[in-house]
Amino acid sequence: MAGTTVGGASRRRVLRLAGGGLALAVLGAGAAGCREDAVDDAGSGGTGGDKPAGTGKPSAGGGEDGKAPKALWTESVSAETYGDNDELVAVAGLVIASGSPLSARDAATGKERWSLPDGAAPGAPLLVGDGTLYLASGRYDGTVSGYDPATGEETWQGRLGKGYRQPRPVAVDGRQVYVVAEILEEDNSSHTNVIAALDAGSGKLVWSEQRDLGTEQNGIHAAVQGRHLVYTDFKKNLTVRNTATGRQVWTQKTDKTNYGFFTVHEDLVIVPQGDRLQAFTLADGARKWSVKSTRLTVFKEPAVVDGVIHIADSGRTVRALEPATGKEIWQSEALSEAGFQVPRQYVKAGNVVYAATDLDKDGGVAALDADSGELRWTFNDGSGDHHAWLVATDGERVFALHGKKLYALPA
Repeated sequence: MAGTTVGGASRRRVLRLAGGGLALAVLGAGAAGCREDAVDDAGSGGTGGDKPAGTGKPSAGGGEDGKAPKALWTESVSAETYGDNDELVAVAGLVIASGSPLSARDAATGKERWSLPDGAAPGAPLLVGDGTLYLASGRYDGTVSGYDPATGEETWQGRLGKGYRQPRPVAVDGRQVYVVAEILEEDNSSHTNVIAALDAGSGKLVWSEQRDLGTEQNGIHAAVQGRHLVYTDFKKNLTVRNTATGRQVWTQKTDKTNYGFFTVHEDLVIVPQGDRLQAFTLADGARKWSVKSTRLTVFKEPAVVDGVIHIADSGRTVRALEPATGKEIWQSEALSEAGFQVPRQYVKAGNVVYAATDLDKDGGVAALDADSGELRWTFNDGSGDHHAWLVATDGERVFALHGKKLYALPA
């Protein structure tokens, strides 16, 4: 299950919006003896024109003669995104971008099917679990709501109760919705927060664990894998909890912040740490394998797509790796050769991996052959919008969001 981020304009997002580069940290040894959230003192399109354009090498699948395919439809949307992967989802024949109002559009036509006036809290993820879309309420009334993604009808509501403020979902599985929330003091201020689980059926509190003083509820990246809840929040730790009890299983200390991005696969959590990509067992935090990048490059955000890790480094080399061993399946320098920017998000449809970049003017969406990493085409709207590109797919179409423009491309 892919990692998720929740919160407002987190430090990483502010840096992204400012165009700042981010360095990843090196993970320290040992999983024992670390406090759960140790506090740290420190804290795209091409230029010109207004029509989507693309280039690439000749290849079948999507475009013709290596050119990006023509968009099936393009719509202006009320998106309010910060570049995190869970701000665009394709579900129940619809595509939904985080924003207010929250609007769901028909995947085939782009026509609006339903809209929620209060929408989602800015920057909060759109989490889908067991046929329900979970949102932090844009009403800021202390509730977490679940909706039927096909109709927009509210079907579930969870609440931590009095004494907490702004609960936001960070992850979901078939049984529980995991949230973070501020703990209110008598003067209505807040200095601490909790991570908690709400029953996905009744909405009642299952467990709640207070986090260390000084930790933030914003910017959390989280994922659920089996009986483990995994999360980071820029505070130099990767934390694993038992989903049934909330008990901390282990915390892995990092020497520097890694800005939170990781992925999970079966019994492993896979974390980029500077020039190394490392895998740790969820049960005890033991290191399973480590892969080193090429000289003077660092690894970016990883994703497990269809049972394969996809990850790029700062030198624009993309790798496909076996999650269980870290063994390389292929390595591609096609994006570097094409002058395309570093991708940070990946989805797959058919035999093509679609990769989206941050805010660089030479970025956009790249289509890579899933078997070889060969570049098929790139897509860019030439708008110069500073927002990161986001992608999602329903298997038939690939949806690309850039700022307030949503494009549907044939898969």
